[in-house]
Parts: sequence; C-alpha cells; structure tokens
Amino acid sequence: TFSVYLPPQAESRKVPALYWLSGLTCTDDNFRVKAGAQRYAAELGLALVITDTSPRGTDVPDATDRYDLGQGAGFYINATRQPWSKHYHMYDYVVQELPALVEADLPVMPGLKSVAGHSMGGHGALLCALKNPGVFRSVSAFSPICNPLQSSWGEGCFSAYLGDNRLDWEAWDATCLVQGGAKAPPMLVDQGTADEFLADHLFPQNLQAACEAAGSPLTLRLQAGYDHSYHFIASFIGEHLAWHAEALNSQA
Repeated sequence: TFSVYLPPQAESRKVPALYWLSGLTCTDDNFRVKAGAQRYAAELGLALVITDTSPRGTDVPDATDRYDLGQGAGFYINATRQPWSKHYHMYDYVVQELPALVEADLPVMPGLKSVAGHSMGGHGALLCALKNPGVFRSVSAFSPICNPLQSSWGEGCFSAYLGDNRLDWEAWDATCLVQGGAKAPPMLVDQGTADEFLADHLFPQNLQAACEAAGSPLTLRLQAGYDHSYHFIASFIGEHLAWHAEALNSQA
C-alpha cells in the first residue's frame, strides 16, 4: 500500500513530489498520521508520496519472531536470496514502479521528485539518491542508518536478503557508496543526540567522514536532546519540506 497527499495547488496544475520512506515496523500510516507534514506541503505546493516498508500479503514471506526482518522491514533493497527474492524488491518499487504509477494517474510533474525518510527509511532515501544520480533533486533523512554494514540491523537483514558475502552488501550501504565514488544531490541529515539507537545502529559520523573525503555535500545537524521518535520528525519536518521545495522549484 501507499498514501498520497495532494496540495491545493494540484487542483489547477501538476506539482512536484516528495517520496517518504518510513522505518522498521512502520506502514504508510505512520508518517501520514504523526509527522504533521501536510500543512507544510499545502503551503509549499508539494505532493507527498508515502510508501510502505515492505511487500505485504499472506503469500509474502515473513519472520514473525523478528521486528527487523520480513514484513515491515524491507530495507529498501532488492533481495537476491530465497525465500525473499520473489517479493522483496523495495528498491525497484521506490525508484521505478511507484513513480511510474503516481505520475501516470495523479497530477504530479513527471520526473520532478525528491526523497526523504526516517531510520531504515533514511537509509533507503540515501540509497535511492546515491544510486540514481540526477533522478532525485534532493535527499534528506532523520536518524538514518548511515552504515548498515556496521549495524546488527543491517547485518541481520542483509545476510538474509543478500547472502553472506559482505562485498555484495556494500551496494546497499550509503557510506560504502560514497566511499566508492557515488554522487548525490546535497544531503540533509538531522540526528538527535539522545537517540537510543545512535551508538549501535546509525553511524552518521561514518557518512560524514566519507562525504568529507569525497567532497560530497552533506549537512549533518545534531539536534540536542531529541530521540528516535516521531516527535523529532514533527519538530523539523517543516524545515525539511522547505529545503526540498527550494530544490524542486529551482528545477521546475
């Protein structure tokens, strides 16, 4: 499933779109209900396209004893290992399938889009931008998993979805992609200093070091006292949407 918010401007013209990717255990409902993004999107004339976090259905493989694998934990990659490889192609879904559907059936400007996300979805947003130069006009993330090869979340999912060869994982790790020469539009990352997952799972400092070495533009903002919750997103989502709108409108 996915959700779409269309601003009032879409009644008279096509508008640019921001694709939002959510984190572990989420559906497309979480951002739509909790972030408070619609008021800013209405002012800025942005469509919001909110994806699910994995394929769904009774015929889709799942790991019911884990929150970080299976349904709700697609990690925005293309799985190559059974039983996941038949359905778990969330990267293709975000980059190709969903934009084609949205642009064909809704008043959204073809090809004029940006991407953002939270946690696992922040990882996905960075991936989509880094692996597709020129496709997304801007990319931002809240508390992204910046270096999943160093996180037990990433290790657990990547070994299941991709196999045990860590070299294969590097194609799905934002820090590794930057180290390998991948380029993205300017990146905006907000990270709360009181995030309970910061030390063990997120590693923004690794992405920052890679970007500095590569000369890639990254704005990393450490927000004092904020945790990993949607309260953090709601506090700064207006700034993120304004940042994306500026990039999108300069390309319109």
